[in-house]
Amino acid sequence: MFRTLFTTTAAICTFVAAPTLAAQCGNTANGFEAWKGAFAQEARAAGVGQPGLNALASARYANGTIAADRNQKSFKYSLSKFMQVRGADTIVAQGRKRKARNAGFYSSLEQRYGVPAGVLLAIHGMETGFGGFMGDSAVVSAITTLAYDCRRSDFFVPHAIGALKLVDRGAITPNTKGAKHGELGHTQFLPGNALNYGVDGSGDGRVDFYSEADAIASTANFLRQKGWQPGAGYQEGQPNFRVIQAWNAAGVYQKAIAIMASRIDG
Repeated sequence: MFRTLFTTTAAICTFVAAPTLAAQCGNTANGFEAWKGAFAQEARAAGVGQPGLNALASARYANGTIAADRNQKSFKYSLSKFMQVRGADTIVAQGRKRKARNAGFYSSLEQRYGVPAGVLLAIHGMETGFGGFMGDSAVVSAITTLAYDCRRSDFFVPHAIGALKLVDRGAITPNTKGAKHGELGHTQFLPGNALNYGVDGSGDGRVDFYSEADAIASTANFLRQKGWQPGAGYQEGQPNFRVIQAWNAAGVYQKAIAIMASRIDG
């Protein structure tokens, strides 16, 4: 039932290979067009095809993305404040209902990947309110803007390459909408992670991160590939907490996911 988006080691190696020459980053919109021209050479060398290169050429500097990147206030809250602001009680209540309604689906994911339903549902609820809002920013423009921006260019360049490869494969288009940082779909995968960990959870032969089944299965696959130990605990200090850390770098987010997941799973 679950088929991987990409299975060959060669494909993954091509994706992660570092380009020989780096395009010059910048901190204003002024150099973005020149950067795109240089970055196109890096993208082509990394295996991006013409559809992806066309998407890069049409990308626009995303001022909203830069503003959001400079203003991530919620991650500075205390844990209790963060959970209140993010609606933890609602996520838990809705998560329990969704788990009961789709028990077979979540059971099959746990059997295959070892990840409990509560963790997947907590992430789904936290990221998009269970698909209620998956973003209104153009993914390619957002992620290439962050790759160009000097603040975290090294981190976002591989995800920009990933986004262009997703365009090549028809998984997204130049106009696909996602979050301000270029995350896409129900659980807000960064494009490079979508490229590497996407699986077909619905059985229709393709991977669509705007399909709930595909996005949830891909999240389970990501966590398992990052070292999730079936049956082990996931609260702070337990073996699988470090895997939650691989999903999001903010400590308050990690703790909130662990707490909500345990409440959903009862």
